[in-house]
Parts: sequence; structure tokens; C-alpha cells
Amino acid sequence: MKKDPAQRLALSLIITLVILFAEIVGGLISNSIALLSDAGHVLTDAFALGLSLIAARISKKPSDFRATYGYQRFGLLAAIVNGFSLVAIAMYIFVESYHRFVSPPVIGTTVMLTVATGGLLGNIAMALILGRGHEDLNIKSAWLHVIGDTLSSVGVIISGIVVLATGWTYADPVAGIIIGTIIVIGGLRVVREAAGIFLEMVPKGFDVEEIARKISVFPEVMGIHDIHVWSLAHKNIAFSAHVWVHDQRLSDLEPLRRNIEELLRSMNINHILLQFECGECESSGLYCQVHTLEGRHDH
Repeated sequence: MKKDPAQRLALSLIITLVILFAEIVGGLISNSIALLSDAGHVLTDAFALGLSLIAARISKKPSDFRATYGYQRFGLLAAIVNGFSLVAIAMYIFVESYHRFVSPPVIGTTVMLTVATGGLLGNIAMALILGRGHEDLNIKSAWLHVIGDTLSSVGVIISGIVVLATGWTYADPVAGIIIGTIIVIGGLRVVREAAGIFLEMVPKGFDVEEIARKISVFPEVMGIHDIHVWSLAHKNIAFSAHVWVHDQRLSDLEPLRRNIEELLRSMNINHILLQFECGECESSGLYCQVHTLEGRHDH
């Protein structure tokens, strides 16, 4: 029986925590900064999987009078904390790698390779668990984190082999710096995306002027203004606008509303609020009846 997204995330999180514990212990025993830095990357995966698991649970919780848009943004608060913690971890890795360049320690390559290989196998197992359901955005983002950690495990193994075969201990801090760079890039990306949602900036990939132009193509539309496009949460896009139309009855606006909604939904906008205004009255300064029609939205 196929597990639901939350179950698959929970199973992957358990595997991740086992790998994290093994790499921290193995890194301390073997004195390998590459293994410890990879443990830092595994920690980022644990945060990412945890956030995805929370999002999967919260997405099932309906909105209420306390949170009319739902509770999805609570995960964003954790994401920002997560992102900054990743940057802090990367800074520690860079400093420790520098010290290892100045004074290379003795590295227990046998323990290092054994733990890194176990971590690699665990990451492959998680990739197989998560990689079967990319239609779910939470699963897909978690899968990408796991793939990144799999590559880091490969880097640790390569550095361990280089140290074992050549005695070039600098391979360990070099691998640490590479992994630290991967972590800091991922952390800043999380912070930037979460901050963009909190600031209600136009989501990436959406052109407000282009959306307005496409809506204005409908013959019933005289103009459009007060356009707002923002994210309620990750990949949950909202849209509101005032649309000028010829003076007509509310029932006559229903076909136009459906056509505009269909256009916006084709752009992956799933929360739509349209306010129709009499264009002739607007231009003449006379009394104008305003009709507000809210489209159906996905939870």
C-alpha cells in the first residue's frame, strides 16, 4: 500500500536523524571536518524534512476565524530560523577548515569512510522513498535536499579515499569548504524565499503587467487596476484586482468571471478575488454600482 506524503516524510526524517547521529559520532572519532560538515548538511535535511512534514499536516487543517488564510505561514517562520542556522553552521565549517589547513590533524580514514558510506546508502534509500511522488511539492523539495546531501556524502567518501591513498590530508578541509558552500547557498535561498512571501512580493515567474494585458483582452473589460499578486504560502498564489466593465447586471458578469478565473488558474493562481466596477460611471464621475466576486480557491 502506497504511503501518503506525511508518512514518507516521517520515515525519511527518521533515517536522516540516524545518519546525523552516526556522522557526528564518526566525525568526532575520526577527526574529519569533511564528515562533520556533512553532518551539518544532514542537519539541514532534518530541518527541511521536518518543515515539509509540518506543512503536510498543516495543509490539511482548514482556515478558521483566527487564521482566515490558514496556518501555512507558521512553517515559514521555522524556515527563516532554519536558513540562518544553516549559514551559522557553514561559517563554523569554514573557520574549522581554515584551522585544518594551518595545522592538518591525523584523520581516521577507516571510520570516516565507513560512516560516510553508511550515510550515502541512507540517502539513496530516502531518495527512493521520496522520489516516487514528485507531484507533491513538499515531497519534491525534500527530495532535492536529499539529493544534495547524497552528493555531499560522495564528496566525503572521495576525500577519504584521497587521504587514504595519498596521505594528502588537505583533501579533508577542501571537502569541508565545498560542503559548507552548498549549505550556505541553500540556507540563503530558504531565507530569501521565505522573506519574499512574508513581504508579499510578487512571486518569482509572475509578470503583473502581462497578467493585466491578458485580462484586458476580453471584450467586456474596459480596464483593470489595483492589481495585487502575492503568495499566501509556498506555491499558493493569490490574486486580487478591480476590473472596469460596461454597466450591466451582476448575473451578466458570471461568464466573464469564469473566463478570467480560468485564465488565472492556468497560471497556477489558486486564490482569486475580482471586483467589477462600472467603467462608464468611473469615467463620468457618476454613481457606480460595484460588484465583488470571489473565485473558488484551493486549500
